[in-house]
Amino acid sequence: MTQLWTPDESQVQSSNLYAFIQSVNNSSTQELTDFHSLYNWSIKDRYAFWESLTKFVDIQFHKPPSTICINDHMPGAKWFPDSTLNYAEHLLRHGKDAEKAAKDALIFRREDGLRTSLSYGELVKAVAAAQSGLKAVGITKGDRVAAFMPNCPETLIMMLATTALGATWSSCSPDFGIQGVLDRFGQITPKLLLSIDGYFYGGKPIQCLEKVQSIQEQIPSIEQTVIVPFLNGDADISALTSSTLYDDFIVPDGDTPEFVAVDFNHPLFIMYSSGTTGAPKCIVHGHGGTLLQHLKELSLHTDVKPEDTFFYFSTCGWMMWNWLASSLALGATVVLYEGSPFYPEPRSLMDMAEQEGITIFGTSAKYIAALEKAGVKPAESHALPKLKTILSTGSPLLHESFDYVYRDIKNDLCLSSISGGTDIISCFALGCPTLPVNKGELQCRGLGMDVQFVNPEGQPLQAEKGELTCQHSFPSMPIGFWNDPENKKYHRAYFNQFPGVWAHGDFGELTENQGVIIHGRADAVLNPGGVRIGTAEIYRQVEKVEGVLESIAIGQDWEGDVRVVLFVKLREGITLDNELISEIKKTIRANTTPRHVPAVILQTPDIPRTISGKIVELAVRDAVHDKPVANTDALANPEALDYFRKRPELQD
Repeated sequence: MTQLWTPDESQVQSSNLYAFIQSVNNSSTQELTDFHSLYNWSIKDRYAFWESLTKFVDIQFHKPPSTICINDHMPGAKWFPDSTLNYAEHLLRHGKDAEKAAKDALIFRREDGLRTSLSYGELVKAVAAAQSGLKAVGITKGDRVAAFMPNCPETLIMMLATTALGATWSSCSPDFGIQGVLDRFGQITPKLLLSIDGYFYGGKPIQCLEKVQSIQEQIPSIEQTVIVPFLNGDADISALTSSTLYDDFIVPDGDTPEFVAVDFNHPLFIMYSSGTTGAPKCIVHGHGGTLLQHLKELSLHTDVKPEDTFFYFSTCGWMMWNWLASSLALGATVVLYEGSPFYPEPRSLMDMAEQEGITIFGTSAKYIAALEKAGVKPAESHALPKLKTILSTGSPLLHESFDYVYRDIKNDLCLSSISGGTDIISCFALGCPTLPVNKGELQCRGLGMDVQFVNPEGQPLQAEKGELTCQHSFPSMPIGFWNDPENKKYHRAYFNQFPGVWAHGDFGELTENQGVIIHGRADAVLNPGGVRIGTAEIYRQVEKVEGVLESIAIGQDWEGDVRVVLFVKLREGITLDNELISEIKKTIRANTTPRHVPAVILQTPDIPRTISGKIVELAVRDAVHDKPVANTDALANPEALDYFRKRPELQD
């Protein structure tokens, strides 16, 4: 265990988490002293924990709950079952106060240099105008609004306007292919479609109106389409049916939106699984569970405060967008960015962090690794005095990336690798401002989340690899899946393996100091000779090698067993030769075990990944075995699968 950062006493005592501990102690007989005692109490007395949290983050119930949870088993638990509230009302509450209303709520940056901002007061008025437009076309509680949108202010405004009414929001980014959009929105029968005319990526304009027309034609439930002219101010929408431009749609006739009181478990968001192994699952999340879980993670685990400027690089199809939006409820300034993170150059987001005084910078593990490979050293080139936290998710953060952040970005900050998923619209393991950062580890398990890594018999393990489970229910569990009235798909997705226990599908371990290591997806675990190996264990060694940009490993069925096959994407101008293969194998063997060493190493010009940037081991495994890959429209670069099919080096 290598400790890279430790908060000082003033940082601990000024944290929201410390304040929450004092609040619990003052209102009960508890004598909590630190995060670990708080975590143990949050598991031992979950009801008291979640009830205390509602008071600490000031959940504004229209109808207060009479009980905390009924039917407390999985699936089936109902949290705060008789209460009512509204998610959007909390995100806009700072616009009611004259002093807070003047503060920036949103800062928008686009890759071409465009910058705009909205104060909390302006955001409230913008949401009211958008909501009036929704009401004018008949959107009411329970309707679905689908957004085919980039990460711009209009997307967030329409989300708030929709959810304030009690209608349900669902979004995906405009880089999805037509089939990927139909596979998602086609299942939920939206009444209104929000889209843009096009967007920029990597300096190139990309048109979207032909896609929109195709979506209209193939989803008959869409009664109205609203187009934001994001690419061209004079967008021509004459070929579309029942469509209007955004500025003509909104009705600026009031200062405050209506907030419809809905049940705690009323549908708020419909999210989607990646869809790389079948039709995407339509995962329904509720107002109360999403709000409470997000505010727990943002306030206690991330230490978000009103003075923070918070950025997370995300598309609107990734749950981190929803998570970022929820920080408005804490009065922070949210930075939205649309475009390539490396345009016009690799340092672009670091430039933005310096210019905007970003205090919390969220991104993916792949971005951090790519930034290092690009030779960017913000500690030498940028002034980042306000930056206090870097968040990383999407895949396990390499050990070398931990070193890179503290060596080349900033040595005094909290680097929090976090892990959870769309399934729970939140995290199972994440950061903590009062705990040290250890290389290669997520700092802790989420408060109130009884996370255990278990063996195939379901028995908890300590400092051993196993499947990530949650042993008891929690408020942000999905309400269910859309069009799954008997919850059969929902049960099969999470509860088949260990009855009554949430099995998340990750493979990892709980360390001796109560940190977490994620070794990869359980369904992508390699099993040569019956030994279970997480793919992340291999990646973190391979990507130490200078010439390797990234890699992907799969298990190939071979002579009655499984052999490990590693594909590497190399720096431009480098070719995989025997010397480089030897270096890769030696690096893996020296830092892991002989079992981890691939039987075959091959070069590939590209690695397929989802729209949100995650590499797809199962799809590559299917391609290698010459099996069909379902829903390739869920991939950002489906053509890359061709590099893995019928490779002569992998034939008998």
